[in-house]
Amino acid sequence: MSKKDLTEEDIKLRFITPAIINAGWKNEHIRMEYYFTDGRVIFQGNIHARQTGKKADYLLFHAANKPLAIVEAKDNNKPLGGGMQQAMEYAQILDIPFAYSSNGDGFLEHDFLTGKETELSLQQFPAPDTLYQRLIKAKQLSGEALKIVEQPYYSDPYTYEPRYYQRIAVERTIEAIAKGKNRVLIVMATGTGKTITAFQIIHRLKATGKKKKVLYLADRNILIDQTMAQDFKPFKKVMTKVQGASIDSAYEVYMALYHQLVSNEEGIDDPFKQVQPTFFDLIIVDECHRGSAKDDSAWRKVLEYFNTATQIGMTATPKAETGANNLDYFGEPIFTYSLLQGIQDGFLAPYRVTNSYISIDLQGFKPDDDEKDLLGRDIAQRLYERKDIGRDIAFTKRREIVAKRITKMLKQIGRMTKTIVFCTDIEEAETMRSLLVNLNTDLCKKDARYIMRITGDDNVGKKQLDNFIDIDQPYPTVVTTSELLATGVDCKTCGLIVIDKEIGSMTEFKQIIGRGTRLRTDKGKWHLEILDFRNATAKFKDPKFDGDPEPPQGKSGKPYTIPEEPSSVVSEPHVKYLVEGEKIAITTEIVSILGEDGKTMRTESITDFTRKQIRKRYATLNDFVKNWTEAERKKVIVDELKNYSVLVDAVREKNPALAHADIFDVICHVAFDQPPVTRHERANNVKKRNYFAKYEGIAREVLEALLDKYADYGILNLEDSDILDTAPFNKIGKPQKIVKFFGGLDKFEQALKELENEIYKVA
Repeated sequence: MSKKDLTEEDIKLRFITPAIINAGWKNEHIRMEYYFTDGRVIFQGNIHARQTGKKADYLLFHAANKPLAIVEAKDNNKPLGGGMQQAMEYAQILDIPFAYSSNGDGFLEHDFLTGKETELSLQQFPAPDTLYQRLIKAKQLSGEALKIVEQPYYSDPYTYEPRYYQRIAVERTIEAIAKGKNRVLIVMATGTGKTITAFQIIHRLKATGKKKKVLYLADRNILIDQTMAQDFKPFKKVMTKVQGASIDSAYEVYMALYHQLVSNEEGIDDPFKQVQPTFFDLIIVDECHRGSAKDDSAWRKVLEYFNTATQIGMTATPKAETGANNLDYFGEPIFTYSLLQGIQDGFLAPYRVTNSYISIDLQGFKPDDDEKDLLGRDIAQRLYERKDIGRDIAFTKRREIVAKRITKMLKQIGRMTKTIVFCTDIEEAETMRSLLVNLNTDLCKKDARYIMRITGDDNVGKKQLDNFIDIDQPYPTVVTTSELLATGVDCKTCGLIVIDKEIGSMTEFKQIIGRGTRLRTDKGKWHLEILDFRNATAKFKDPKFDGDPEPPQGKSGKPYTIPEEPSSVVSEPHVKYLVEGEKIAITTEIVSILGEDGKTMRTESITDFTRKQIRKRYATLNDFVKNWTEAERKKVIVDELKNYSVLVDAVREKNPALAHADIFDVICHVAFDQPPVTRHERANNVKKRNYFAKYEGIAREVLEALLDKYADYGILNLEDSDILDTAPFNKIGKPQKIVKFFGGLDKFEQALKELENEIYKVA
């Protein structure tokens, strides 16, 4: 057989793999068919699927979780560098210095350290140590710095292998610190594993003996508790939570709220000053994006006191605003992994937005002269706009409409969907809780915790927070809040976020959306629904939503100085008018879904979108029919169309007339305006042509049953390799026995292929 006749898999088996092994790469350092993304989740209607993830043919490691090279293979009909552009793309994503392409004749090497490309024979593939020495020489790593960089990752039977972007964040941080950098900023979208990344950084730096005392700062108790119980559990014996004003010097890892370490009372020293400024060697600030002067000054005072320590800031939302600029303090991010990247890679949930526009919000409200509210108070004369609703004025009719729409949404997506309702303030959150209870009495009767308010002033609600974030606890299910759940709460199964408050900053918006961006497909959560009454989701269109923050106006580049705390001023109690409101209604709704580019939101129908996407792949009906007919397995085409975000079942869901149509006919109808044919019609056409006449006995019985299976379940069921294990075939015997009635496996597969051809003989 000629080399040109070999498949890509043959080329890998006979030429590429032996060349790599002969160069000294051991089996444990070679990963083949290495998927480094999960594949983007696509959904239409209630139908979900995954696109194909990114996969490297070979990933070569110098040590565990430390890849050095990527190799892309092609068959021998392709040029030596036929896979180079893909290899380079993947190498850049994975932050790997060496990329190779091979067609079995040799290798083409691209060295990202020098920018050079070199052709190599099969015998010239570099040894592991050769590539490693080239890497450390280019990075100028030696001595103590090299020892730090070479520290291994923590690993035990319960530890997940770091995802590729977590590994990059760890490696870049460790290398920067090894080279003497003392301030580092890491930007990772909510739900992408900042704390497990922090754990690996701490573990590796502690293992060097250079960082013995570690301080981990957060601003919410639940962030500390979650981190200690989950990702930081291996530190259990050497870790303590700082309680009150006491810092026990016997531990190695200290978990603290930065508010606890700073005194708010005049004349009383800050608790963190009870230890020397050199006490901590490493400090990590989680969620270092808080925007108020008070919050900023708290953690900055701690960091400036322990200024000899290496300091790492971690955030999902880097800020570049005057007086609240973590970029000024930590510098430019050493690594960024955005929400868009997380969705594209299939690690985060895509979202669907329902914008619900209410008449009073659009028109505004101006009271009549001398008009009083429901509590008998004179309403101040001015125009009340949407931004005032819930803060300066509330409408009972509007509250009821919002509660009814939330309930309707829950009935559409599943009433046990974990839901967070963001309200303007605590009063609105309590009112919304009560309204929702009365609209869902059947489920509240089953468990009173079905709907709860969780706000900072309510201990009963806060005690249920752990149950809300527990993926195995159904209650509480729907929670109303104002601020408490906006940041840090790791509710992996939150499937609905309701926004009925004004959101001023991009940081707050990102944090709120971040409560629902985690994927838990094992628990049925494939995407996030957002019900927006305030048009907050217009921020999705802002380039800064998934981009880098712009520097604040007037940024001088001078060192940041801590702003003074505002003086305490006694102000008048805030007045919120309560009005019933007349003729208030939802005037319009717009449902949109994240587009293919991951940036724009599209509002077109599933049918129109599917037509457009299919025609991107198949320009004409003949083009599609030819590919369908020639496909060895129809599933290949169905999977390929998923990569174009085409879900045939979603089209059927929206078009009941296509419920029993064949996949082939759904595509032909939607994309090329062909009349749909049902599976039963196609099956009957086969029977009318007397196709089975050439078979007899059990063989004919099996083929007739296979055709019936097709009519009931479709072509993919017919192609299932386990179909002969199901009824009615299992009554005849095992698959090995059944194929003998056809003269063997090859002839059975030939008969099955002929049956498929008969099914599609008349399109």
